[in-house]
Amino acid sequence: MAWFRKEKKPRQPSRERLEIPRDTWEKCEACGHTDIRDKFLRNLNVCPACDFHRRMRAWDYAGALIDDGTLNEAGGELRSVDPLGFPDYPTRLKRALANAGDTDAILTVTGLLEGMPVGIGIMDFAFMGGSMGSVVGEKIARLGQRSLEKKHPLVIVSQSGGARMQEGILSLMQMAKASAVLSQLAERRIPYISVLTNPTTGGVSASYAMLGDAILAEPGAVIGFAGPRVIKQTLGQDLPEGFQTAEFLLEKGMVDRVVHRKEMRGTLARLLRHMTGRPAAAGHDQQES
Repeated sequence: MAWFRKEKKPRQPSRERLEIPRDTWEKCEACGHTDIRDKFLRNLNVCPACDFHRRMRAWDYAGALIDDGTLNEAGGELRSVDPLGFPDYPTRLKRALANAGDTDAILTVTGLLEGMPVGIGIMDFAFMGGSMGSVVGEKIARLGQRSLEKKHPLVIVSQSGGARMQEGILSLMQMAKASAVLSQLAERRIPYISVLTNPTTGGVSASYAMLGDAILAEPGAVIGFAGPRVIKQTLGQDLPEGFQTAEFLLEKGMVDRVVHRKEMRGTLARLLRHMTGRPAAAGHDQQES
C-alpha cells in the first residue's frame, strides 16, 4: 500500500557548488610542481619545491625592494610609437599594453631601500619579451640623469630578450644612450648596481646589464648575447655544461655574486651602504653576519 512506501524525493544540495577560478593554481615551469598561486607570490615567485626563480612582474619586484610607502613611478607617461612603419607593430603594442600594462618593457621608480634613496629600473618580460626599444632607453637615461642630479645610487634589474627589432637602428641606439649616462655616473662615483635575471640576453647584455660597479644575478638565470644554438653552430663544438647560466658566469668572473631573490633586497642595501659610506642599518648586519 502507498502509505507503507517511503516516497523517494531527489536530494537538494545543501549549498551551491563553488567554482574555483582558473588562476588559483600555478605550475612551476622547471619541475612541474603545482601549488596555490598565492603561495608562489608569497615566496617571491620562487618555486617552493625546486627553488626555481620564475619570472616576476616589474611592479611586484619593485614592491619587494622598495620600502613600503616610498615607491614613486618615474617616466610613466612615455609610450612606444611606430617610427619606422613596421608591419603589425602597432597591433603588437596594443596587445602588449593590454596583457602587460602600461609600463612598457621597463618600470622606473624612485624610493627608499632600507632608508636609502635610490632609483630603480626593472624590466618586464611580459611586455614583448622585455625588448629594448626607444622608451626603455629614454627611461633609463632619465633615471640616470636624476641619479646624477640627486647623487642617488642607481639599480637596474634586467630581464630581456634583447633589442626590439621593430624599431631597428633606433633600438640599437639605446645601447649607447644608456651606456653614456652610466659612464657619467662612474665619473662622479655614484654607485650603479646591475641585477641580472632570467633571461638577460642580446643588446641588453651587451650594454647596461654588464656595466655595473657590482653585477648580481639570480640563481639559474640565462645570461649571454647570442643563444647557445647559434654559438654551437659557429664554434662547431659542444658547449660546457651550464653554459650561459649565472653560476657559470660567476665561475668565469663575469658576475660578482649569485643572490637568491629572498636575499636580494638585503644584499643591495649592504652593497649600497658600503659604496656610499653610509652606516649600517641598525640590526641588519648583526643578524645577517
